[in-house]
Amino acid sequence: MKGTTLAVQTLRSAAIGVLALGALLLVPAGTLDYWQAWPFVVVFTASTCAIGVDLSLRDPALLERRKRIGPAAERNTAQRVIMSLAIASSLGALVLCGLDRRFGWSSVPPWVSLVGDALVALGLFVDLVVFRANTYGASNVRVEEGQRVISTGPYAIVRHPMYAGVLVMVVGAPLALGSWWGLLLVAITVPVLVWRILDEETLLRAEYARGVRHRLVPFVW
Repeated sequence: MKGTTLAVQTLRSAAIGVLALGALLLVPAGTLDYWQAWPFVVVFTASTCAIGVDLSLRDPALLERRKRIGPAAERNTAQRVIMSLAIASSLGALVLCGLDRRFGWSSVPPWVSLVGDALVALGLFVDLVVFRANTYGASNVRVEEGQRVISTGPYAIVRHPMYAGVLVMVVGAPLALGSWWGLLLVAITVPVLVWRILDEETLLRAEYARGVRHRLVPFVW
């Protein structure tokens, strides 16, 4: 019953997300005749909705963890700054793509936009695979009770597969929206993502060191 309720909440959130996403793209574009925006909204919404429904039915606890998102959910100042920059660059990229459509700054072939949509779907699919491998894949940096290091599935390839999926998605989004200029904000997103990864690794190492104090010899060092 709880899983079904969460699934309904996910679908409701998706409907609100569609309206917000549409506003961020179509208002700056100044027109509904922005054909690249429509498949992007469908692909992004369908993919995120599929992830939400899957988690609500298979791993409700992880879905609850994923809801704790944004600067306020982070425990240290660096991560709060990182999340603020990440959100600002993501929203700014959508607005910039809309403005690109309004003023005709870019000439992107339709096939490139379709490739961009495929990259968006691929990036979100990677995140779904990550969530199936790691039930502690929260939206914020923290160590949960009973959490263990995952080294199977996508974690056998890279240490941060979720961020790899995010990177694929943020590269694909401006292409899907027919904007070369939107890729400029990817140049901001990438270093922010690298900063988050490095800071997250430092924090997680510190958490592990506090929980396991001795490096080699118990009670000595």
